[in-house]
Parts: sequence; C-alpha cells; structure tokens
Amino acid sequence: MFAVPLKSHLEPAVSAAGNKKRVLFVCTGNICRSPTAEGIARFWARKMGLDGLVEFDSAGTHGYHVGEAPDLRAQRAAAARGYDLAPLRARQVTRKDFADFDYVLAMDEGHLRQLQRMCPPEFRDKVTLFLSHAERFAPGDVPDPYYGGDKGFEEVLDMCEDAVHGLLDKLR
Repeated sequence: MFAVPLKSHLEPAVSAAGNKKRVLFVCTGNICRSPTAEGIARFWARKMGLDGLVEFDSAGTHGYHVGEAPDLRAQRAAAARGYDLAPLRARQVTRKDFADFDYVLAMDEGHLRQLQRMCPPEFRDKVTLFLSHAERFAPGDVPDPYYGGDKGFEEVLDMCEDAVHGLLDKLR
C-alpha cells in the first residue's frame, strides 16, 4: 500500500474555532472519483488517528445518481486495496456546502469551473483542485475512469491515494 511520511504535529487539523476540518470531494455523478477519494481519506484518517479531527464527504455536480452506491468497478478496485466504498451514497453538491466545508476539492478543471460559478464569493478560496495536494502527480485532472476500463479505475486509485496523503500531511 502507498505511504507518504507524515509530520507528527496535529494542531493544524483543527480550525481556529476548535471544529473538525471538513473536506468535500466533488466529481460529476458522485459514483466513481469523488467517493473513491472519500473512502481513501476516511481509511487513512482512521488509521492515522485523525478521524476525530477531520471529516470527509463527497458529492456530484449533477444529480444523476443521488442515493446510489459507487460504481461496482470503483468498489471492486478500491476493495482490492482495502478500501470499502459500499456504504457511501451519491448526493449532489449544494450552495450550503461551500459554507459548511473547509476544503471543496474538484476532481478536474471542468468541475473546478462549475464549483467556482456556484460558489458564493466569500468562499471561493475553499475551492481548489484535488490534485493540488498530490506529491507524485502534477496538479490537474483526475481522469474519468470509464474511458480507461479497469486500468482507469486503478489510475484513479493511484492519484487519489497520492493526493489524500498530501492533504492529510497538510492537515497534520
């Protein structure tokens, strides 16, 4: 399993108000990329003892799959690496999410633009590209896995693992 050396200091994971840091991952339908990132983030936060300090969720810019579990191919690929996506359910991003979350992380440039258009001006600094937290991958798009078959889902896992570790390192 992929691992990144992490700092030992935990204070930055808690906001100045003493609340949990809240992270929202966003893709199109919330059935492949964003729930994969959410599942990986929950796993590693729990393993690192950060689950009480950081909270994760995912959403889609479109309501195509609201209430559905992640795509079975995403679940199978994630399960092979020890991540359980089955309990997650798709939902659509709302304007309220921009106030409620400290980080709103878009899976690609197209979603970044959509989120920036939706976002109230006072929260725009919360909206960034997910891969801006990656260490091995250049900031940019987490590709839609459907175009790459099984290999596409593996590539998404690789990118999500890397960016989640970078994000958790930053929050520590």
